[in-house]
Amino acid sequence: MTDNLLLQHTENGVLRLTLNSPGSRNSLSCAMLSALQNAFDAASTNPEVRVIVLAANGPVFCAGHDLKEMTAARANEDKGRAFFESTLAQCAALMQSLTRQPQPVIAEVHALATAAGCQLAASADLVVAARSAHFATPGVHIGLFCSTPMVALSRAVGHKHAMEMLLLGDPVDADTAWRMGLVNRVVPDAELSTTANALAAKIAAKSTLTVKTGKQAYYTQAERDLESAYDYASRVMTENMLAFDAEEGINAFIEKRDPEWQDR
Repeated sequence: MTDNLLLQHTENGVLRLTLNSPGSRNSLSCAMLSALQNAFDAASTNPEVRVIVLAANGPVFCAGHDLKEMTAARANEDKGRAFFESTLAQCAALMQSLTRQPQPVIAEVHALATAAGCQLAASADLVVAARSAHFATPGVHIGLFCSTPMVALSRAVGHKHAMEMLLLGDPVDADTAWRMGLVNRVVPDAELSTTANALAAKIAAKSTLTVKTGKQAYYTQAERDLESAYDYASRVMTENMLAFDAEEGINAFIEKRDPEWQDR
């Protein structure tokens, strides 16, 4: 059964990962976290994968942590402390993997992304949402503040918007999420996969070296002060200029032809 928790399909450089546990509302159980981590780790060294689309089957995108699994751990002698610590560490590692992944990650969100499910979407590089989609960090309703989802959310939207979602716990619709900056595109439900795939195909046509360099540089400079960010970005751009694909791309632009990427 765990073998089918996460479906994988690669075509034309795009790896589609589909959460496939609709009965649990695609909750991030330990098994699901492991399946996702293994898939991202394998993709990171696979030259055939140029972009990753993260989607889901069933009535929701992802309902967050498996609360039944976490509640069961309270029966342990330590009242679940060790299990909670290991599960949250596992989840944090996965979310950081999305940011560190050499390939861009596009979240394709339908219906509901809540708690750690919202965290998963916010950790992606791009988010395409169905018009019916909603996003929420509702832990405050059950006495469990969404502290770990807060990390990704606060880096994706402005502080006031993040605090409103965290303090109220109410779901925001796709259009509101777009205005907040949590979502890149809002599309009719029937066009969700088509739109995400089109974005993935457009990125997959670029030099993987350039995209990898740019993604890593973006997240690194974002955590630095202005002067340090410029120093770092200047070094990155110098190395980028010396790469074959930069030389090829500039020559192709000057010569008015399509570039032939070699990803080096």
